[in-house]
Amino acid sequence: MSPRYSSRRSGQALLEYALLYVGVILPLTFGLLFLSEMLWVWHSVVELTRDAARYAATHCYQGDNGNVTAYVQTHVPRMIDMQQFIQGAATVNVAYYSQDPASGQLIPFAGGCASDCSVDCMPDAVTVTVTNYQFNHFLNFLKLPPLTVPEFPTSLPMESGGCDPQAGGCTSLP
Repeated sequence: MSPRYSSRRSGQALLEYALLYVGVILPLTFGLLFLSEMLWVWHSVVELTRDAARYAATHCYQGDNGNVTAYVQTHVPRMIDMQQFIQGAATVNVAYYSQDPASGQLIPFAGGCASDCSVDCMPDAVTVTVTNYQFNHFLNFLKLPPLTVPEFPTSLPMESGGCDPQAGGCTSLP
């Protein structure tokens, strides 16, 4: 084998490796990073809705949902886009339900009580949903539009609702 022939083969192997790296290995690496970030955020948002629903089920009902919203904004788990939840770009919706005595079905809670936090004014279930969340961390780098993530609903029955039946009002839980 002549020296001239082996140097051409060496250059060919380098070119093939460079094409393989740019065409296959690099996109797979970035795809794996994107998928990992997306799963991390997905898990964090699901956990946020579960935590908010637990909070709403064990704390006083408020017609404006201010206590649950404030709790969510101060207890966002560490994740890439946590500022969307803190600043309000991603919306946290809280809906309370009561059980219809005739059919046994859940219907939206009417409220209309003299005091939001009382034993007489307590819903039967709560649903917390995260909407308008857009994952855009890695996509900004690629100049792609953000990925709108589907809603994350979590429903729970009301446990204590923050009410003390003996005292007839709210407990002093934080």
